[in-house]
Amino acid sequence: QVQLVESGGGSVQAGGSLRLSCKVPGMSYTYCMAWFRQVPGKEREGVAALRSDGITRYTSSVKGRFTVSQDRAKVTLYLQMNNLKPEDTAMYYCAATTRQPVSANLLLRAESYSYWGQGTKVTVSA
Repeated sequence: QVQLVESGGGSVQAGGSLRLSCKVPGMSYTYCMAWFRQVPGKEREGVAALRSDGITRYTSSVKGRFTVSQDRAKVTLYLQMNNLKPEDTAMYYCAATTRQPVSANLLLRAESYSYWGQGTKVTVSA
């Protein structure tokens, strides 16, 4: 079973920045990758996604603040988070799939993904 590996979480003050990374050991190809987040008592929320053809999707609350990208080898996914807000506090999870196609309107849906990481915690204080 493939286990994605996230890193880069931490504690910052509002207005600060963090960059999350997600490595995909043992996989030479992914069709889509994405970042999700979850707070206790709430459903997992799709934050940002990147499809292999370059299509990206962001949830509305992070548009203009977060940027999803991959390295050239496409084995590491990044999430650059700027101007962080207390409401961004959550456990952030990386997800990937090799199944295709995934239409653009489903890129932020958890059921589109087969592989997940264990999460990295992001805490933003006011």
